[in-house]
Amino acid sequence: MFRTALFLGLLAVSSAVGADRPPNVLIILADDLGYGDLGCYGHPTIRTPNLDRMAAEGLRFTDFYVAECVCTPSRAALLTGRLPIRSGMCSDRRRVLFPDSAGGLPDDEVTLAEALKARGYATGVFGKWHLGCRPAHSPLNHGFDTFLGLPYSNDMDRVPTAPKGRAALLDPKSEYWNVPLVRDDKEVERPAHQPTLTRRYTEEAVKFIKANKDKPFFVYLPHTFPHVPLFASDGFLGKSARGLYGDAVEELDWGVGQILETLKTEKLSDNTLVFFTSDNGPWLTQLEQGGSAGLLRDGKGSTWEGGMRVPGIAWWPGKIKPGVCRDMASSLDLFPTAVRLAGGELPKDRELDGVDLAPLLFGTGPGNRDTMFYYRGTKLFAVRKGAFKAHFITQPAYGKGDPVAHDPPELYQLLHDPSERFNVAARHPGEIKEIAAAVERHRANLVPGKPQLEDVVK
Repeated sequence: MFRTALFLGLLAVSSAVGADRPPNVLIILADDLGYGDLGCYGHPTIRTPNLDRMAAEGLRFTDFYVAECVCTPSRAALLTGRLPIRSGMCSDRRRVLFPDSAGGLPDDEVTLAEALKARGYATGVFGKWHLGCRPAHSPLNHGFDTFLGLPYSNDMDRVPTAPKGRAALLDPKSEYWNVPLVRDDKEVERPAHQPTLTRRYTEEAVKFIKANKDKPFFVYLPHTFPHVPLFASDGFLGKSARGLYGDAVEELDWGVGQILETLKTEKLSDNTLVFFTSDNGPWLTQLEQGGSAGLLRDGKGSTWEGGMRVPGIAWWPGKIKPGVCRDMASSLDLFPTAVRLAGGELPKDRELDGVDLAPLLFGTGPGNRDTMFYYRGTKLFAVRKGAFKAHFITQPAYGKGDPVAHDPPELYQLLHDPSERFNVAARHPGEIKEIAAAVERHRANLVPGKPQLEDVVK
């Protein structure tokens, strides 16, 4: 259901688009895929020929960031273009939504699906939602015409009879997790047969593309994997040199290939922006069941680079010139970029944290982002401005370890030291002062939203 007051201006047509059909938008989101897990980002054994080809034919980002280091707040930020603290989709205690969570993405947030639907787009989501599992938080109440997927992570609803500890992950079976598969608002399978999820999501997306090829469409494809427990279908199981983790990633890569081939076959590739990324860095505490952040420090759950810098690949043949982009960009930027490409205007009644990626995508100028804020829950842990990143608070991603405040902050020159090994704060007081000023400006217009993650169903 549309919220009229929130869509003032969204129906205005941009002069850049004119009377032409606006482009299709397709966002493919991996779950817990690390910066170093693809061939085009340097992995030596995981075979990702389709994503490698997508990167070779498109634009590969070296400095692409998510807005949070765990999945629920990261996904909320991607779909709204707003830091999760503004929508209340973050917490210092419950870092993600669980099956017993009462909250979810607030009704007054404008999602990318809603903004594009107002421009006449067909909208579909196929994969893991994780923005609320109560009826009020259904994808269908946030602008999507159709949904097939899991309402939350595939390791939730673990059954009491499942093997204890990591044993269930080393030899996973779908029946160990009583996770439902939902079509629109109806449960169609429980437990979901997880080895077929990547294939089924891909098939649904392909079917949706073909059914809506004569009108603009938005496909959001948030894959379940390589989040643990890891599964792959028979055609991929046991085939990767990287083990089960590699099997799951290589099947995901196959799915990307199916999508790109469908766009080419249906003669849609020259009018479709496809963007591939991950919701956060690799879950390193899962050991061999987790991925790699490459040369970056730490992983999922942390505000070091490995937790929030992820693969980012943009593909649009004939529009995006192949190359490598070293400018800073973020999943926050997908919302304003897509809305403007669709000929819409951005909501004027709220603060957006995303910027338009068009200059970088089309080579018309420098990027619009020079600052990135690294939140962990409701607290600002770090800020990057230009080449320098200041850590005001550090804390281990998971397990024991209290937060440690730093005054002066730890400072890293990321162009020289992407692994964040050498604290150069003593040599760069001017950069620390500039970052502190950016923080002050940021906080001056920050209005936190009502918390959504901590309330549970009674």
